[in-house]
Amino acid sequence: MENNKIDGSSLAMAALDDIPQPKENAKHITGLVKESGTITGYQLSDGVIVSKEEGVQLAKAGEISGVGVAHRKDTEYLKSLPDGTENNNLSSLPTVKS
Repeated sequence: MENNKIDGSSLAMAALDDIPQPKENAKHITGLVKESGTITGYQLSDGVIVSKEEGVQLAKAGEISGVGVAHRKDTEYLKSLPDGTENNNLSSLPTVKS
């Protein structure tokens, strides 16, 4: 009998609506801006803080690496691309002040 098990990485990739191709000079996310536990923005590797919506648009334009775009109801947000390590997942990043 063939094993049709889907690994966690494949499942995580399937949950993404878009996996933008990052540009060579793309930034990465180094911190999260939160309000009452909800992510409202992202700190980029150059220190700039952008809103969640701006982060999605930048990622779609190839300006942020290591993320894909997903949605919940009518809201788009960024998710880490699965790479087998947990320590670089967005949920593992520190919270920063906006």
